[in-house]
Amino acid sequence: MSAPAAAILGCAGLALGPAEARFFREADPWGFILFARNCESAGQTAALVAALRESVGRAAPVLIDQEGGRVARLSADTGRRWLPPLEAVARAGGAAAEMLRLRYRIIAHELAALGIDVNCAPIADLATPATHPFLRDRCYGETPGEVAARARAVAEGLMAGGVLPVLKHIPGHGRARADSHRALPRVEASRADLRLTDFAPFAALSDLPLGMTAHVVYAALDDRPATISAPVIRLIRDELGFDGLLMTDDLSMQALSGRLGARAAAAIAAGCDVALHCNGDLPEMEEVVAQAGPLAPEARRRAETALARRRAAEPVDIAALEAKHEALLAKARDG
Repeated sequence: MSAPAAAILGCAGLALGPAEARFFREADPWGFILFARNCESAGQTAALVAALRESVGRAAPVLIDQEGGRVARLSADTGRRWLPPLEAVARAGGAAAEMLRLRYRIIAHELAALGIDVNCAPIADLATPATHPFLRDRCYGETPGEVAARARAVAEGLMAGGVLPVLKHIPGHGRARADSHRALPRVEASRADLRLTDFAPFAALSDLPLGMTAHVVYAALDDRPATISAPVIRLIRDELGFDGLLMTDDLSMQALSGRLGARAAAAIAAGCDVALHCNGDLPEMEEVVAQAGPLAPEARRRAETALARRRAAEPVDIAALEAKHEALLAKARDG
C-alpha cells in the first residue's frame, strides 16, 4: 500500500465539489482541515467530513481549530462559545487546569459528534506583555509551569473525548511581536533563555501525538523560520524530545515567502513530516502535494503511531460537565 501524500489540505466550501473529490482521490493527502467556511450546520459539517474521508477511501484524520474564544470554526448552533482562554484562566485562578480540562472535554464531544477527530490545541506558547494580540488571548498563562500544566489538561480533555490534540506552536510563538499571518516574526532571545522559558512547556509535553510548527525566526538558532529550518527541527526532536507527527503551520501565511510548492518542499526537507495548506485553493494544493511528496518512512511511522492513539470517547454527562465548568469560574469570580 502506497504512502499518503505528506499534506493536510482544506476544501473550498460547504460541500465537496467534483473537481476537489477527484483531486483528493488522486493526491491522497494524509488528512484534511476545516474552517468556518466549511461549517454551516451540524448535518452539513458531518456530511462534508464523511465526503472527505470517502474521497480517499480511508478514515483520514479531519482537523479543525476549535480553540474556544476568538478562534472558533464551528457555527454558533454547532459549537458553544467560550471566553478567551487567557481571560478564563485568570478568572479560574487555581482551578484553571481543571476548568480547561472540562472545557476541552465538552469541545471534544461537539467535534466527535461531527466526525472530527483532531483539534489544533493545546497552545503551549507563553503569553508575555509583548505577545502580539493575534495570539495573546489564546494563551493559557505566563510561566512555563502553569502553561505546561494547563496545556496538559487541554490535551487530556480532548483525548478523553475521542479527539487527538495538536501541540502548537513548536518551539514557542509567545515572544513574537508580529502576526505571522501577515509578516515574519523574529525573536532575538538567547538559546539559553529560550530553553528555560518558551521551549520548556513543549519539552514537558513532548509525548503528545501531533505538533505544529511556528513561523518564527529564532535568531539564536537560524536565520530561517522554524518551519523550514533544519536546526530548529533538530532541536524540536533532539532537545525537546518531540517524536510526534510534526506538521507545518499553514503554508499560505505571509510569514513565509516563495511559491507554495517551494515552501512545502523546504519544510519537508527541513524535517517536518506533513505540509499544512488551509485555504482550499485547488491549484495551490496541487503544487503543495507535488512538492511535498509521499510520507517518508519515519513520518509514516509517526503518523501511524499518532492515529493509533485515537480512541472512542469515554461516556460522560455533558450537562454535568458544563455545570461544573461554570461553577469553577463562578467560584473564582465570587471568591
